[in-house]
Amino acid sequence: MRSQATGEERTEDRETETTPAARHSASLREECRSDAGVGGEKRDGESDEDGRTRKRTGRPRQLPFSSNPGGKLVLFPPRQSRFPADENIIVGNVALYGATSGKAFIAGLAGERFCVRNSGACAVVEGVGDHGCEYMTEGRVVILGQTGKNFAAGMSGGVAYVLDEAHDLYTRLNKTGLVMSTLKEPHDIQELEDLIRQHVEATGSVKGERILKNFGAYIPSFKKIIPRDYERMISSIAAFEGKGESREQAEIAAFFAAVGHGKGA
Repeated sequence: MRSQATGEERTEDRETETTPAARHSASLREECRSDAGVGGEKRDGESDEDGRTRKRTGRPRQLPFSSNPGGKLVLFPPRQSRFPADENIIVGNVALYGATSGKAFIAGLAGERFCVRNSGACAVVEGVGDHGCEYMTEGRVVILGQTGKNFAAGMSGGVAYVLDEAHDLYTRLNKTGLVMSTLKEPHDIQELEDLIRQHVEATGSVKGERILKNFGAYIPSFKKIIPRDYERMISSIAAFEGKGESREQAEIAAFFAAVGHGKGA
């Protein structure tokens, strides 16, 4: 189906049932082929519903993929494209602004302020502009390329994994309250590999596939960015869980330990 307003070609495959449980798990897979460019009233991917998968081939409009509560967003260049996806911008500024959950896989570069105020989404992208992950509070972001300046400014939660092949990320990182390290923990390495694999399966990313084929050699070039206080709290929760506490009990105990009421882990 072609939209007269945008010139997009769109195919939809809906599954709907009448029971509440079925409505909660209903899925919608939407594929768009677009070169709409910047502009227009609608914000691509805004407020996607749980269980929705939106795939877009081409170049979305401005403010794409904001406030994504539980959907899955996939973006890649047309398969016949000859330009390297990891060297070209495919999504504009403030993508995934304020996202609360869900996943996004983007085969290409994003503009400025990617994942600003992200509070729970997982995203994989192949490079970002300035101010990426600003004020992020939760979630996971994998960047298979360079960042712009002021990366992770005001970040208070979540984790970012950045491919730093030139080993110069520190020159663009806003270091206030953050810890930058190479990947040493097996669970970090496994999480990163799983997310890159999902990215490749969803987008056909050439760069992602190249990294997976020689993943062990790439590990030393990845940097983990995590807020210092957040890391301390996560470690404390894990320690209390190791003592037999439930997750909820461990979180409460870690909180009181952090504020000085109760014994630390």
